[in-house]
Amino acid sequence: MTDSPAVEVLICGAGAAGLTLAIELARRGISLRLIEKMPTPFPGSRGKGIQPRTQEIFEDQGVLDQLLATGGLYPPLRQYASDGSYTQTAVIEAEPPTPAEPYHHALLVPQFLTEQVLRARLLALGQRPAFGCELTGFVQDAQGVTATLTTAQGEETIRARYLIGADGGRSYVRHTLEIGFPGKTLGVRALVADVHLTGLKADAWHQFNQGSPAHQLAICPLAGTDLFQIQAPVPLEGDVDLSPEGLTALVAARSGRDDIAVQSVSWASAYSMSARLADRYRVDRVLLIGDAAHVHPPTGGQGLNTSVQDAYNLGWKLAAVLNGAPDSLLDSYEEERRPIAATMLGLASRLLDAAKRGDMHRGREVRQLDLGYRESSLALGTQRSEGLLAGDRAPDAPLRGAAGQPTRLFELLRGTHWTLLGYETERKLVSPRPGLHIHMIGARGDLIDEQNLLRDACAAAVGDWILIRPDGYVAAIVNGNELGALESFLQRQGLSA
Repeated sequence: MTDSPAVEVLICGAGAAGLTLAIELARRGISLRLIEKMPTPFPGSRGKGIQPRTQEIFEDQGVLDQLLATGGLYPPLRQYASDGSYTQTAVIEAEPPTPAEPYHHALLVPQFLTEQVLRARLLALGQRPAFGCELTGFVQDAQGVTATLTTAQGEETIRARYLIGADGGRSYVRHTLEIGFPGKTLGVRALVADVHLTGLKADAWHQFNQGSPAHQLAICPLAGTDLFQIQAPVPLEGDVDLSPEGLTALVAARSGRDDIAVQSVSWASAYSMSARLADRYRVDRVLLIGDAAHVHPPTGGQGLNTSVQDAYNLGWKLAAVLNGAPDSLLDSYEEERRPIAATMLGLASRLLDAAKRGDMHRGREVRQLDLGYRESSLALGTQRSEGLLAGDRAPDAPLRGAAGQPTRLFELLRGTHWTLLGYETERKLVSPRPGLHIHMIGARGDLIDEQNLLRDACAAAVGDWILIRPDGYVAAIVNGNELGALESFLQRQGLSA
């Protein structure tokens, strides 16, 4: 057994959640190690939908354009009748983007391509996952965690100040901590397979037998590849033939067509759906994110998105604590994210019930734009009682710099800092400090809200100050009489002048 140099954070699991967290830490200069027991990256597309709120996160991380170029938008749903005729609808209700919500359409990016883009971004920040490296033991004390890692070269020990379990629904980290994972199996077993096939065009998400729960079949082209994803319920017991011949036979039986042939299988799995939520997200210096904390049925495309947003929430808080902020900041991670996971589990389960009936309807709720943290300890309570409130997602808005160039609020938020906006007020009222970007909006400010879109989106009044967290949620909206409360709040977050 050998010893490895200490790092600040050890992340176990290099899926979408682990990669997102690693990016958040790496761009803040936190030393880390990201390990994955699988010898190679995950090859499948179990999670393929990237919802609008997650797109905003990926814009902040600098990967959104690459993801759209790598994948694409969802094709229309084409539902076939028994006589071969079909109806065609949008996957999600069509609704144009707005200045406050620039992304309204889900992206279709196979999970293996999403993770590929995230690995490239992480590499640009000087880090890469260690594949074939398994966490096989750990103990923690008041100062950190001592972990045992096993690789093809043998065992090693590593010391970290924090350990993050991003290791999936069967999480070794969660089991070792003896954290309960209550929930239920949902009485549905399904196959998912990424395949090369002939006989269908990649111009639609083809669906058959939607009114017959046991015989449904969906075949979706995977944007950015020449693959299709087959999804179908299968019996709760017994073997499932995932060979090209077996899948071809299943497609023929359920579609009534003999012209669709599976030529090869890139990845396939048969699995039982469940909905589970960990009792706790934190035990001292060990925390859970992603599927280690919650598992979802795939309906509505919520699992991967909720996992990415876990990591985005935890990343800035963990970095802040490592840089001297109070340890209690980490308690807000479970406080904020566990109720969100419970809400998304309920949504995905309801959508699954609708899918069984053949009438699943994806509305605004799947976009995750309305989720927030109004009840959080990080939402500063003030006299304000309506409009945009502390804990809400900060809206985007077009602005113009004093020098004349156009910009957006999201461009000002991009990065690792807190942001404070003063609306038609005086800069000298709040002192500058490290980690806080202050912008003044108004005739004598550095930004001009020409169309009053920011004012309207925030319901801002003359003299208001809007504090936005590093993850794009509003922490406080105060007027000129509440600056003392704002100052105290900033100091509690480690933002002293």
